Amino acid sequence: MTTTPSSSARVSGVNPRAVQSPDPLAGRREWFALAVLMLPVLLVSVDNTVLSFALPEISRYFATSGTTLLWIVDSYPLVLAGLLVAMGSFGDRFGRRRLLMIGAVGFAVFSVVAAFAPTAGFLVAARVGLGVFGAMLMPSTLSLIRNIFLDRNQRRIAIAVWAAGFSAGAALGPLLGGILLEHFWWGSVFLLAVPVLVLMLALTPALVPESRDAHPGLVDYASIVLSIGTMLPIVYAIKNLAKGGPLLVSVTVAFIGIAAGTAFVARQLQRRNPMLDVRLFTVRAFSGAVLVNLFAIFSLVGFLFFVSQHLQLVLGFSPLDAGLVLLPGLLVTIIAGLAVVPLARRCPPHVVVSIALLFSAVAYAMIALLGEGGSAGFLMTAFVILGIGVGASETVSNDLILSSVPAAKAGAASAVSETAYEVGSVLGTAVLGSILLASYQRDLVLPAALSSGQAETSTETLGGAVEIAAQLGPADASLLRESAFQAFDSGVTLTSGIAALLMAGASILAAWSLRGTTAQRVDH
Repeated sequence: MTTTPSSSARVSGVNPRAVQSPDPLAGRREWFALAVLMLPVLLVSVDNTVLSFALPEISRYFATSGTTLLWIVDSYPLVLAGLLVAMGSFGDRFGRRRLLMIGAVGFAVFSVVAAFAPTAGFLVAARVGLGVFGAMLMPSTLSLIRNIFLDRNQRRIAIAVWAAGFSAGAALGPLLGGILLEHFWWGSVFLLAVPVLVLMLALTPALVPESRDAHPGLVDYASIVLSIGTMLPIVYAIKNLAKGGPLLVSVTVAFIGIAAGTAFVARQLQRRNPMLDVRLFTVRAFSGAVLVNLFAIFSLVGFLFFVSQHLQLVLGFSPLDAGLVLLPGLLVTIIAGLAVVPLARRCPPHVVVSIALLFSAVAYAMIALLGEGGSAGFLMTAFVILGIGVGASETVSNDLILSSVPAAKAGAASAVSETAYEVGSVLGTAVLGSILLASYQRDLVLPAALSSGQAETSTETLGGAVEIAAQLGPADASLLRESAFQAFDSGVTLTSGIAALLMAGASILAAWSLRGTTAQRVDH
């Protein structure tokens, strides 16, 4: 039997038109445009983690309550996650470069406002503003890459750079925070964004081409409201549950989010030109790749959550020295994201991604089996192994997500990918953090000399126990610190064991969901 070129292309999963007319290759200007697009990616991802190092100083400066301090942290990712899908749709309609520049201006302004906030409440409001304009930045960058790099191999390299930048920013946050706080006040972690965004605004008009959906349809405000009404309550419910908030509140808020999400899906299925084509989730490669993104960032953020505390509080490292311990893992994350590109040309996605996620599982298993009271060198090694898994899996999964959709819908698809990142970030802290806290509180033994207030502070966090120990006599201080360190490390062991099982499960999921595809396209 004779096989025609077009039928052969269909069997291999390649678009027949791509065989006859290869997509044009990107030139020097396009690669310079990628460099410009990396600036906001780094900033938004850095902002996810850099604040954690400034929290002790912010708490002392404003004398905040624990609830207010949580809102300073949580308000940014809550708003960011809630608005990503809506902003991705706006970018498709009104222009991705235009939305990127609006987002950059707003992000810079609110960074200055946050840096000089006169009250804790003002800082929370500024963080909300950063979330709004950060949601404009992230989908725009990835969707612009989809439209700038038309050749699949070049696009895979560009996405590898983007994914490495996002992961690098998350890991770079603690290092930059440590450097800034060694020399400046807490507001400097926010001012970091301003010069970078000014440079981006100067270069973007000349180097980054505008792109949008040629047939966007009308603005669907009802869908925008429903998308926000889905993400915000669900993310809030997760955080409230993890922080030990009332179960009824979490259940009620989650129900509201699920109801809004159900209405959102029904509305998208009824519309001829939906804001987000939910039929994409019937494509196994798309859904699998989105879940891979979620689990990859889950593993990264969850690891950073406890390793930064262990390095600073248990081992006594300064913020800068703790950040330097994480630097090799940061570099490996970048290298792995780029090195996987030639490998992805030869190996099926399900093999590459499942093996990459196993690296993350191995890193957590090392901590679970050998890491109690682990040295800085041991934690550095574990983070390097984790970085291999995160960098490689994110590159391939993002390529699959963007290749699964028409270029005109890149903004909405990118927003789904970004939302997976943010939900993974929330879950990494919420799930692993709550398990760690529960284990710490269960195993902590308090000296009898503590007052009720001191006991409560010591039980809330490891940092609180260290702070209270400094107020006690030598014997009680030594007893409290030793008990707190042992309880924390015991919690890390339990948490890491659970995380290792989750990442092994994610590897199995990737092997199944990504099997037999190089990104199925949905063009309706």
